Amino acid sequence: MSQDSLDLEKLQSLNTVGTISYILHLIVAVGALIPGGQFGPVLLIVALIIDLVKRPEAVGTWHASHFSWRIRTVVIAALLYAVTVPLWFFFILPGWIAWILISIWFLYRIVTGLVRMNKGLAMETTA
Repeated sequence: MSQDSLDLEKLQSLNTVGTISYILHLIVAVGALIPGGQFGPVLLIVALIIDLVKRPEAVGTWHASHFSWRIRTVVIAALLYAVTVPLWFFFILPGWIAWILISIWFLYRIVTGLVRMNKGLAMETTA
């Protein structure tokens, strides 16, 4: 096999892994916005593990930015959810609003990443 076909195979493999990960994240994001739809923590952990395990394979490709994007999104969302947990104990409505806003932000980041990946574009590293 030529180097070009190996590179193409690698990119196709990374695209498949990225698509699976983005879909798992998307299910979690939509589930977070649907009352009673919070079935996503297990899927989120699976997606995060996939990203952490496969990330080294993406080094040197435009896919590396997508792995970083997904991992960073999960970490930031987890921190935001953790910080806003006390709102649920003291004030139900502010807790609900905070979690809805975090979930919308999470959904936005996942959809943005999925769209850019499907266009073959790297994620911008400033966000």
